Amino acid sequence: MNPFRLHNADFEKLHRQLDRRQFLTKTSLGLGAAALGTLLGAKHLLGASPQKAASTESLEEEVLRALPHIAPKAKRVVYLFMSGGPSQFETWDYKPKLYELAGQNLPDSVRKGQRLTGMSASQSALPMVPSIYKFNPHGKNQTWVSELLPYTAKVVDELCIVKSIHSEAINHDPAITFFQTGNQLPGRPSIGAWVSYGLGTDNQNLPTFIVLVSKNAPKDQPLYARLWGNGFLPSEHQGVQFRSGKDPVLFLNNPEGYDGQDRKEMLDYLTQLNRLQNDPYGDPEVEARIAQYEMAYRMQTSVPDVLDVAKEPDEVFDLYGPDSRDAGTYAANCLLARKLLEKDVKFVQLYHQGWDQHGGLPQGIARQCQQTDQATAALIIDLKRRGLLDDTLVIWGGEFGRTVYSQGKLTADNYGRDHHPRCFTMWMAGAGVKAGSSYGETDDFSYNILRDPVHVHDFHATMLHLLGVDHERLTYKFQGRRYRLTDVHGHLVKGLLA
Repeated sequence: MNPFRLHNADFEKLHRQLDRRQFLTKTSLGLGAAALGTLLGAKHLLGASPQKAASTESLEEEVLRALPHIAPKAKRVVYLFMSGGPSQFETWDYKPKLYELAGQNLPDSVRKGQRLTGMSASQSALPMVPSIYKFNPHGKNQTWVSELLPYTAKVVDELCIVKSIHSEAINHDPAITFFQTGNQLPGRPSIGAWVSYGLGTDNQNLPTFIVLVSKNAPKDQPLYARLWGNGFLPSEHQGVQFRSGKDPVLFLNNPEGYDGQDRKEMLDYLTQLNRLQNDPYGDPEVEARIAQYEMAYRMQTSVPDVLDVAKEPDEVFDLYGPDSRDAGTYAANCLLARKLLEKDVKFVQLYHQGWDQHGGLPQGIARQCQQTDQATAALIIDLKRRGLLDDTLVIWGGEFGRTVYSQGKLTADNYGRDHHPRCFTMWMAGAGVKAGSSYGETDDFSYNILRDPVHVHDFHATMLHLLGVDHERLTYKFQGRRYRLTDVHGHLVKGLLA
């Protein structure tokens, strides 16, 4: 006899058991109902027949039913998150005037009393330092790009470079949490979870939201699973991390010695048990757990297939670079991201740590760019030639930028830069964005924004707009109030749209 088989009588016994809710409901139909009726009036009794049945649909259900709110430009997103805060000075924001001011103290008129981190607040001087790396014009619009990014420079005409991003958090954990969830404090749903909740999936055999973390990046600043968590949304919307190695998804493979032939039968009975549990309590997490078990079962077949890169031609590996043959590296994750996007996974998030260079920046950022530049450009090229870039939004950026002044000892070829949230650079490419453009302008010190500021909430609002979502209408009620990714802020930045 199958130990996992339950007879109908067993289910009936479970169903007959009364919890408090069932007891009160059933007894309210007896003598207690008559007394209750004298207090509430007949219209509130269960047996009453109202003139018109009131809708039981919640505001959230109405919003989801109305999605997309507008015609979407993007069907899917791949977000390349450069954790640690890449320096805009060494990558995208060319500031030639700094070569004349090298070594001079940052003027008070530029700083304007803005706060510093505890790491540089004690410095007696804030000596300004230009990048030691050269910038050259590229593309139709002669966009200035650092020599550290030769591959990305070749696809600059596909990019919409935003130089006026600004944030509120000056330290890593709140800054990353802010970018990933719309709030500096932990506990809110991540971007991918909001997208999953609002738009659902186009592939029933893979998660809507998948996360890839580079194994070949420095682990200077930690990453937490809550950055791709579901927060207060149902747990089926959390990101699923794919890892390199024997178990790419934890606990997905069958245990040793088990052939899995009766797995579907076990799952069917488990679903029945969960539904019996759900009937009296109405807990949405029970439904979420049922959905997760069903997804895990389907993933046992779909995940090995999507992770198999053996059929990729050598030309593809050459495009992404030598690291693309080593599973778990940034290059390999970019290749895997393309395969996931081909399978219509809605939101793919790549994390690459190691951009936090308080000292030794010239050497450190050169290594980071060498690890990521070729594969980043390859992803754009690969998506475009497969016809996917037109409806895929590609995002690149970190949690904040770096300071114009050097932190610590300054020498001719060695310096560091502190955190700077007031202005920094990100870029987008693909579906619906204005390709080959630069948006926003910073001062000669890349310390303040002169034109067209873009706040984190504005960035989120614009991303959702490209997916067909009005950021003000995608809400979820939790603990008595309705929340959204942009909280009570955010504006669509029309200047970024094609």
